[in-house]
Amino acid sequence: MTHEALLADLRTIVGERYVVTQPGDVAPFVTDHRTRYHGEALAVVKPANTDEVSHVVATCAQAGVAIVPQGGNTGLCGGATPLSGKPGIVLRLDRMNRIRAFSVAEETITVEAGCILAEIQAAAVREGLLFPLSLGAEGSCQIGGNIGTNAGGISVLRYGNTRQLVLGLEVVLPDGTVLDSLRRLRKDNAGYDLKQLFIGAEGTLGVVTAAVLKLFPAVRTRSIALMQLASVEDALAMFERARKVFGEQISSFEIIGSSYMDFVLRYVQGTTMPFAQKAPWYLLLEAGDALPDSDIGQSMESLLAEAFEAGLVSDAIIAASLAQEEAIWKLRHGVTGEFKLAGKTMSHDSSVPVAQQPEFTARIEAGILAAYPDANVMMVGHIGDGNIHVVVLFPHERFADVQAYEDASDAIDVIVDDIAVVMGGSITAEHGVGTSYRKRLARTKSSAELALMKGIKQLLDPAGLMNPGKIFLEAGTD
Repeated sequence: MTHEALLADLRTIVGERYVVTQPGDVAPFVTDHRTRYHGEALAVVKPANTDEVSHVVATCAQAGVAIVPQGGNTGLCGGATPLSGKPGIVLRLDRMNRIRAFSVAEETITVEAGCILAEIQAAAVREGLLFPLSLGAEGSCQIGGNIGTNAGGISVLRYGNTRQLVLGLEVVLPDGTVLDSLRRLRKDNAGYDLKQLFIGAEGTLGVVTAAVLKLFPAVRTRSIALMQLASVEDALAMFERARKVFGEQISSFEIIGSSYMDFVLRYVQGTTMPFAQKAPWYLLLEAGDALPDSDIGQSMESLLAEAFEAGLVSDAIIAASLAQEEAIWKLRHGVTGEFKLAGKTMSHDSSVPVAQQPEFTARIEAGILAAYPDANVMMVGHIGDGNIHVVVLFPHERFADVQAYEDASDAIDVIVDDIAVVMGGSITAEHGVGTSYRKRLARTKSSAELALMKGIKQLLDPAGLMNPGKIFLEAGTD
């Protein structure tokens, strides 16, 4: 089948206007939002329902044309960007954005994959419930992409990753078969839990078209504190104390390094330093309760008072209004495109066991600065679940050309990855593999794990047409 014949068939399936082929219209969908990865596509195809997705996938399979499923295109590792030199189609599910069902009694919501995360959160709020997945891109990312990448975010500590929030899935397999597992069951022990294959698979095993998601009681009282401390060791000591006070009420426990805080205050509009002096580290703690008359605020005050006495905290504030809560969270989550304005960056998504984070942060900073003394090493992340993001910033003029930048980026990757792996960690905690990590996967997975993963891919997608070149590229090759 020629490409022209394929496009004609796709137009018949989804409609003329929903097969986008003009280069200027296609361009936003073949580049990631950080403009680091660029590819090409025959078309961007936008089906309206699962039946159309099934027919599109089957038609492409018969033509031997690759498919790259893409959500809101907010990912950080190029997982939704098509390859260059191997044009296929980009499959967007923006039109599939309906809430199919809502059950207050079961605390579930059934949504299509194109639903924006923030809209799912809002739908839950309207019914007095909570969908806890929360991340910086929630206003534009789609739940299908969140599922495909097993998104993490700021509430993993209490509610888990996306994997823990999914009860059932509807998936279109690489041959066009529809796998309907949209069960709302909390308990189902009848054989393999097949939905787990597709959560975190980054669209390499099929296209998620709908999901049943868990909801939770709404948080009616909460307390948010930002504190200054001297070390990561002190942050873990605070974590131990906070767990004794709040238990499972802790939803977020975030750490911000001094250099990252300096960057935010300089480049992110609307941010202000809430303290008189700087500190080596800042810690953000949020705890919440479903009970409207909870004494959680008093508990936070007591926790901080005892931490001051113990010398763990040098200064702290507790948000007294919604505006103050938002201002505190902006210091943690305010960075979007500012890194591109400030210079050349290399970002990392490592995780190590929680207790080893003091050693991890010290070794990472020492290792990078030993190789690149002019680097600005910034750290921020979810210290409560062992995931600290390392961002390395250089001035724009630091590298003579793109290759020099790529060489330095690869060298820093090795430094970070080697330290994370030797400490029993992972090179990617929540961002996924995509393009950024595909050459590095063998550093963090055993040969047995890689062989099993490739076997599953071969079984479900023998032609290798679903999001090709992602996850399973052989280590060390392009």
